[in-house]
Amino acid sequence: MIDHMGVAVADAGRSKAFYEAALKPLGMKCLTEVPADESGSGGAAYGFGVEGGGEFWVGDNEAVGEGTHVAFRAETRAQVDAFYEAAIGAGGRDHGAPGLRPNYGPNYYAAFVFDPDGINLEAVCYAEE
Repeated sequence: MIDHMGVAVADAGRSKAFYEAALKPLGMKCLTEVPADESGSGGAAYGFGVEGGGEFWVGDNEAVGEGTHVAFRAETRAQVDAFYEAAIGAGGRDHGAPGLRPNYGPNYYAAFVFDPDGINLEAVCYAEE
């Protein structure tokens, strides 16, 4: 199951305005705003969704490919670990070994890899250890 995803855009502010209008009929709105100085990319990022639901992110200052992000939901931390090992074994590149990411949430346990084309993949588990 996909947990959340993000795409690189040329201008995050312009894309924010576009998606606010385009997603409103679907009941979605901008739920999260991350300023450039707080993002991992150095660019602004905006997360859209419905209250209590997953998020679709747009952000700038990232390269196409590596700026595309898909996070898969894992039920256990062991699944996150196994995802990381399998992806690295299949030719993926490390982008963040399995571990807690407290800046994303108290039980946010995730691993990140780039696929062979540079797409940023994540497995995330929210369960307590």
